[in-house]
Amino acid sequence: MSNVAGKAYAMNVLTPMSAHKGWINHILFMYSRAFPAKLGGLLGLSIIHFARWVIIPKDKWPDFGQVRPSVSHDYVMFCSNFNGTWDQYIDAFSDGIPDGLDLLWYAAIGYPHSIPITPFKDYIRHNQIDTDYYYNATPGVAQRDIKASLRVRRAVLALQSLWRNGDVEAFAAAYRTQLIAVQRDLGSVGYAPVASTDTAAADCHREALLREKPQSQPQV
Repeated sequence: MSNVAGKAYAMNVLTPMSAHKGWINHILFMYSRAFPAKLGGLLGLSIIHFARWVIIPKDKWPDFGQVRPSVSHDYVMFCSNFNGTWDQYIDAFSDGIPDGLDLLWYAAIGYPHSIPITPFKDYIRHNQIDTDYYYNATPGVAQRDIKASLRVRRAVLALQSLWRNGDVEAFAAAYRTQLIAVQRDLGSVGYAPVASTDTAAADCHREALLREKPQSQPQV
């Protein structure tokens, strides 16, 4: 079991909603979709790959053939993928969109507000569900690495069209321009220094499984 895959961390938090205030949270979710600027602070958090809040009504739990659970509350499910450590992410979230967090978890039972940070961290840790299986297609890169690679790719494609035209001088000028534009994106990718013991432990757990796989199968 691991929440860590390469540079990324997967977080899943499931919190019950107050039966008396749950309807307010439904309205607040509609409000946040209509006015996304309330969560504008998320755009400045470059460590985030993905973040989503979903309300699960008490009578709408998924049924995959198991006995449908009998619950007395609606729940808020929060799913996110990010780079860095758990503490770094919670700190950035609390600093970046404190009002937005309080809005989305308004009716959550026991929610202490995002500030001060210590009770908020305790609440998230108490309601977090560990990820049993976490696949990351690009474990050696972070979100910023992927964006940098895409910028380099666009620059190369632009040069390719000039190369086909056969204008050497135009190509040389464009090459210099593109090189200057993307020079900060040309760093090498790969695993960063271990930011937490979670990353090292996850790599150790995966190592034995990878050794057991037949050599003909690709390792991910």
